[in-house]
Amino acid sequence: MNFPIWDIPLLGGGLLIGIVSILHVFVAHFAIGGGLFLVLTEQKAYRENDMRVLEYVKRHSQFFLLVTVVFGAISGVGIWFTIGLVAPAATSTLIHAFVFAWAIEWVFFLLEVASAFIYYYTWGKLDRKTHLVVGWIYFVAAWMSLFMINGILCFMLTPGAWIETRSFADAFFNPTFWPSLVMRSVVAFALAGLYALLTASMVKADDVRAKLVKYSTLWLFPAFIVLPVAGIWYNVVLPPLAREISMGGAPAVTLFAGLTIFFSVLIFVFAYFYPYRHPDKFPAPAAVMFLLLGLMATAVTEWVREAVRKPYIIYDYMYSNSVLVDRKNEYSQDGILKSAKWVTVNSVTEENVREAGENIFRVQCQSCHTIRGYNGIKLLVKGWDEQFIDHQLQHLDELKGFMPPFMGNEVERRALARWLTALNLSEAAPIGQEGNAEKLSTSPQE
Repeated sequence: MNFPIWDIPLLGGGLLIGIVSILHVFVAHFAIGGGLFLVLTEQKAYRENDMRVLEYVKRHSQFFLLVTVVFGAISGVGIWFTIGLVAPAATSTLIHAFVFAWAIEWVFFLLEVASAFIYYYTWGKLDRKTHLVVGWIYFVAAWMSLFMINGILCFMLTPGAWIETRSFADAFFNPTFWPSLVMRSVVAFALAGLYALLTASMVKADDVRAKLVKYSTLWLFPAFIVLPVAGIWYNVVLPPLAREISMGGAPAVTLFAGLTIFFSVLIFVFAYFYPYRHPDKFPAPAAVMFLLLGLMATAVTEWVREAVRKPYIIYDYMYSNSVLVDRKNEYSQDGILKSAKWVTVNSVTEENVREAGENIFRVQCQSCHTIRGYNGIKLLVKGWDEQFIDHQLQHLDELKGFMPPFMGNEVERRALARWLTALNLSEAAPIGQEGNAEKLSTSPQE
C-alpha cells in the first residue's frame, strides 16, 4: 500500500524469494551442523591418533569455508534484497519489532565469520587445544545465530500474544519457537552428514574412505528419531487454519507436506542400507544424489512452512498482499484506491475501468500472482465470465481459505472483475463489449 510494486515477469516476487531463501537455508543449516562436524571430527582424529582423518578434516574445512562463508553470505544478502523489494511493509515490521534481535544476530554472524577464517587459516599454527577452542567458538556463534533467526521466522507464522501486547518477548518466544528450534537444529546436523558424505566419498585411501563414510552417515540418524516428535509438536501449536491447509485444506500444500516426509524417509532408509551398511562401496555420484535429495527435502519443507501462513504474511496482522488486517473494514467501505500511494488512478469511472482494475490487481493480487507465469491469473480465470469472477471475489476467503478477502468497495470489485475478464478476450473486443456485461456503476450498490 505504501510502497511501489516490484513487478517480476513470469516468476513473481513470491517464487523469487522462495528460490533465494531455500538455497540460503540449505547452506545456512550446513554452516551450523558443519561447524560441529568439524570440531568433533578433529577431536576424533586426535583421540584415535589418526592423522589421515585429520588431513580429511583440513580439506573438508576448505570446502566448508567456501560454501558457507562465500555462498552463504551472498545468498543471505540476496534474501534481504528480495524481501525488501517484494514485501517492504512486512520487512519494515520485522525490522522495527526485532531491531535488537537483528543486532544480536549480526554480532553472532560476525563472530561466526571471523572464527571460521581463523579456524581454517591456523591449521598447524595453533596448538591443538586452542584450535579446538576456535572451532567451538564458531559452532556456538553459528547456533546462536540460528537461535535468533528462528524466533523471527516463527513470529511470521505464530505471532501469538504480540498481536495484543506488542511485547518483544511475546513476539520472539512465540508458540512455534521451541519445536522449530529443535527441528532446525537436528536438520542442521543431518545436512552436515550429507555434505560430509560428499567429501568423504572422494578420499582416495579405501580404508579411510569407508571409515569416514560410515561416520558421516551416523550424523543423519538423530534427525530420523527427533524430527517426527518435533514435527508433531510443531503441528499441534499451529493456528487451526494453517493446520487445516497442510492436512487437506489446500491439496498442493498437502502434497508437498507429504513429499517432505517421503524425501526424509527415503534419505534415511537409503543411508542405512547403502553408506552405513556398505561404506566401502559408496561412490561420489551416490553422495551427490543424497545431497540433491536433502535439497529437495529442505525445499518442500520450507515451501510448506511458507504456504501454511497464507492468507497472511504475518499471521493475523498483515495479509499476504501487505494490507493490514485491522484496515480491512475501512477499505471495504471507502475503497482501496484512494488510500494506495502507488497507483495511477484514485477512483473508478467508466473511462478508466481497465486502468483501475489493473491497479487494484497490482495492489491486492500481484504479491502472489503474475499475469502470465507462475500462479498466473490469466490462466486461472480462463473461461470465467464477469459475473462468475465477481461472485468469486465476493467470497474469496470463504471459497479459498488461503487467500485474503477482497478489500475494496463494490465498484472497485466489479472493476477488477471486468479487468480479469478482459485478460482472456480478443484484443479486438473492447472492454465493456463482452456480450452480457453490465454497465459499471460508479457508486457503491447495496
